[in-house]
Amino acid sequence: MQPAPPLPDVDALRKRLNDLRQSRGFLLAHHGALAAAAPDLHDAYVAMYQALTVRERHLAPLERETVWLGILIAAREGIGTHHLELFRAAGGTTGMARALTAMTGFAEGFAVLQFAQQHWSGFLPGLDPAGSYVRGLDALRGDAVAPDVAELAMLAVQTIRMDHAAIAHHLTRCYALAIPEDRMVEALAYVIWPRGVNTFLDACAIWHDLMVAGVVRPSPRYQVWADTPAGPFKAGSKVGGFTPG
Repeated sequence: MQPAPPLPDVDALRKRLNDLRQSRGFLLAHHGALAAAAPDLHDAYVAMYQALTVRERHLAPLERETVWLGILIAAREGIGTHHLELFRAAGGTTGMARALTAMTGFAEGFAVLQFAQQHWSGFLPGLDPAGSYVRGLDALRGDAVAPDVAELAMLAVQTIRMDHAAIAHHLTRCYALAIPEDRMVEALAYVIWPRGVNTFLDACAIWHDLMVAGVVRPSPRYQVWADTPAGPFKAGSKVGGFTPG
């Protein structure tokens, strides 16, 4: 193991924290703890935060903040109020926020509809869980949120909820809507911040399974990923009996 770098002296630590506070207008408590005990980890943390949440990649600002709004609601992250300000600054409206809040609340509908079909198919003949779920989301979305952005937001929401069948559903819907895969990765990667890497890993394992099983057709760059063995996760291990709908 590599030895940790030396700890900062009092003056260096005070300057680090003051500089950070002045740059952001505030200082969150965990920055103080990391800066005092593990300055190299603190540097890496700040760099990842910048790369993950600040740097503009494949989603426009309003698209990014729409996805973030869904994530915060699904994760019950009341602390992320600065994303509400960014949502407004990017052109987000009250109507959009209301629609996305209702859609996020309806996320449980996918599992509920699946349950009803699995257990009460004789009582509810012809029930179409995936179709009913899509129609419900479309009714809540209305014209407030663009279909592709809504799909990305719900993909992230269901990832936060760790509903594997729903994640598979939204991944296939993203392909059906011809949403570029780089945009899908960006929406999924945001869940790392409130829910950790393992949640992101689960969604990517499901995605890999879908590609390997031929449920979705990746672009050439993503085919390289599909052709790479996925370690402990086998094709179908996360997807199970998922049937695209």
